Amino acid sequence: MASDQRTYSAAAVTVSNSVAAGTAEDGSGDILVSRLESAGFTVSERRVIPDGIETVADTLRQLSGVVDLVITTGGTGLSPTDLTPEGTMAVIDRDVPGIPEALRHATFGSVPYGKLSRGVAGIAGTCLIVNLPGSPKAVEEGFDVLDSVLSHAVQIATGDFGRHD
Repeated sequence: MASDQRTYSAAAVTVSNSVAAGTAEDGSGDILVSRLESAGFTVSERRVIPDGIETVADTLRQLSGVVDLVITTGGTGLSPTDLTPEGTMAVIDRDVPGIPEALRHATFGSVPYGKLSRGVAGIAGTCLIVNLPGSPKAVEEGFDVLDSVLSHAVQIATGDFGRHD
């Protein structure tokens, strides 16, 4: 980001029962933080939470009032505990369907199970929230898709577009 532009804050949230219980490593969260920082965001919050609609919704409500961007990893599949999209939908004011459409489209033809991701994206207040799948590879691939639009999307969502051009 140019020196006269505001630095945007971000939160990385891993949604996983096993990571929250300490029985699995948070590889996707590590990658997410690294990619956010490389994209110029200040990662001011990193959380690991168990699966669940209310767990996700409560966390997103807390963070959306504090940071400009929240990206979650995990809980977007078809298992009975994959409830991140439902928790996200309970919090967002407006959805941004083009982001999850692009994320799913990017995997068509190369990752057959990518079509099964139910991740969503939207705006809560002035905070952009995006769900990514939980595997490290999916976070890398998803961030590759997001990277070209993420700063601009956050700038628009926060109302800063045009103020620092």
